[in-house]
Amino acid sequence: MTNHYPIGPVMLDVEGLTLAQHEQEKINHPNTGAVILFSRNYQNPEQVTELINSIRAARNGDILIAVDQEGGRVQRFQNGFTRLPPASSYVHTPELAESAGWLMAAELLAVGVDFSFAPVLDIDCGVSQIIGNRSFSTDPELAAHLASLFRKGMNAAGMAATGKHFPGHGAVALDSHLTLPIDERDLDSIRTKDLLPFKKLIKEGLEGIMPAHVVYPNIDPNPAGFSPFWIQQILRQELNFNGTVFSDDLSMAGAASVGDFPERARLAQQAGCDMLLVCNNPVAAEKVLEALPITLVPIREQRLQRMQGKPDKSQTNMNTEKRLQISNLINQFTQNHA
Repeated sequence: MTNHYPIGPVMLDVEGLTLAQHEQEKINHPNTGAVILFSRNYQNPEQVTELINSIRAARNGDILIAVDQEGGRVQRFQNGFTRLPPASSYVHTPELAESAGWLMAAELLAVGVDFSFAPVLDIDCGVSQIIGNRSFSTDPELAAHLASLFRKGMNAAGMAATGKHFPGHGAVALDSHLTLPIDERDLDSIRTKDLLPFKKLIKEGLEGIMPAHVVYPNIDPNPAGFSPFWIQQILRQELNFNGTVFSDDLSMAGAASVGDFPERARLAQQAGCDMLLVCNNPVAAEKVLEALPITLVPIREQRLQRMQGKPDKSQTNMNTEKRLQISNLINQFTQNHA
């Protein structure tokens, strides 16, 4: 009898609309723990449900399925899903933030996705094009309040939330997908502004956090996702966060400064990341799977299990009355604010 694998520490992606044979083997590697889906993996709800079922069938054990489905510019599944407005638009009607969080989660859980990397907790400082209207507000208190409502909606549908990008990506103009942004601010400035939404949601039980591929040289020389100072000292000790830490994608240019892929994975894990994302580079993903020691870490396993979707069975159908009502409400709102 083969072993039933726990959720491993690596999150991969797949190439197309169906699962290839060679991808099945990778998914069943002991170090694999999750698959993130992109627009290229999505055609319609039926197809993606089948793809997700085949991913789960390929794994001898538990596996998490994730996607970026914030709304606005970042929404991977569109056809057959409600188009959600960007986070910044809830400023006009805060009560809609909770409904939108519920709807986003309910629609994803209905096709078998465990969680979306949301909400964005960055504060829009008016300089970051990559964050911009993905942020709930330029005001830290308001951003924290709206993000909290959005998470409350997600939780009500049965989905865990992941706040990003710790300790704040909103004050740098550069895009960490393409380069390594540098934020020259001191710790006090970040504490009194950027950390507020993280603080509030952690107190409320936030399940996951993703650090930024940003360097804060006046505080620590490493990008936040590779920094024991940011992850262990500030996040774990000072803010008492006990959920899952997801690295941002190790294929991003913002991660390149620390070394090759196995080295990036090793350093991110050493710094305190529970789950390492390696996307859009299948060769790199294989290298990371092979390079990481296969270890059983009970606390990591517990944290990752909390990220599993827990859909309300009466709401898993895409056509429930509540879903259709909220979907109409959001569509109307989006048209009015277009």
